[in-house]
Amino acid sequence: MKATAMALLIFAATSVCGSATAAAKDTDMHARVQATLDKFYAQNPGHRELVAKAAGVLVFPRISKGGAVVGGEHGRGTLLANGREVGHYEISGASLGATLGYADRSEVILFMTSDARDQFEHSKGWTIGADVGVAIASQGAGGQYDTQTLKRPVLAFVLGEHGLMADVSLQGDKVKAIGH
Repeated sequence: MKATAMALLIFAATSVCGSATAAAKDTDMHARVQATLDKFYAQNPGHRELVAKAAGVLVFPRISKGGAVVGGEHGRGTLLANGREVGHYEISGASLGATLGYADRSEVILFMTSDARDQFEHSKGWTIGADVGVAIASQGAGGQYDTQTLKRPVLAFVLGEHGLMADVSLQGDKVKAIGH
């Protein structure tokens, strides 16, 4: 139990340091968001049409996850509506028991309805997977999706997983606003 508490303290300290470093790097966030969207479009021709239909697009260019038994992850992203930046967000999560390794990934979350986007924007902390309307694309960003998946109000896609990670799950990741 003492080792678990120590690991959580170390993770919290590195998250705070990582957040300060990330703030310094926000000057190029727009370019990283666009590069992530370009990769997303390249993986499946239908993605451009999905983004065009979406009421909002939340893009996390880099989410880092790591740990051994106790794990954590963190990333920063931007919400786009009508092609314009409307907010900045961070995603974080912690796990106990199922994590081993380190990996980076990108995420693109599409809010297919105005209601879904509004609910997200007005939440004080939104959790991926807690909302029954969220469909996490199980075939990866380049796969084909069934019509039931595409009818969901929120679609989440994982791109470019790099590293070695025994657990790459989106369930339980928390997203919160960091300023507009």
